[in-house]
Amino acid sequence: MNKKNDAQVIILNKPYTLSGFESDEYLQRIAYFINSTYDEVKKQEFYHTMDLDTKHALLCINLADEYCKIKLRNDELKADLERQADEIGSLRREILEFRSKLEGAAKEHDLLKEKIVEEQKKIVKLETELAAEKKNKKTGL
Repeated sequence: MNKKNDAQVIILNKPYTLSGFESDEYLQRIAYFINSTYDEVKKQEFYHTMDLDTKHALLCINLADEYCKIKLRNDELKADLERQADEIGSLRREILEFRSKLEGAAKEHDLLKEKIVEEQKKIVKLETELAAEKKNKKTGL
């Protein structure tokens, strides 16, 4: 199990200690994301007329909005991945079916080749017998 990690970060110009089982780099990215979202919120004209609670609520709304969009995209990607996995499974089954049919056709091909060879031997034997019979008839006449 990973050990708990503490990271010193600055969020909204105040120092905080974030703790978690994630890396220090990850915890720093969390602080950076909050700060960059806050910077975007501050750019809005009406921001400076708001009280502190409303400013924090707006920041939370923006963070939640970003989270929901990312979660939705993640869910869409998971669904795509599942569809692709299903399609891959279907294609694998199809490949196995074709491989089986190909093996069956190859066996049938080999059997037919053997049959052709046997039939050609019979033809040669019959032609030889016919030639011998014709020769016997000519000499017996």
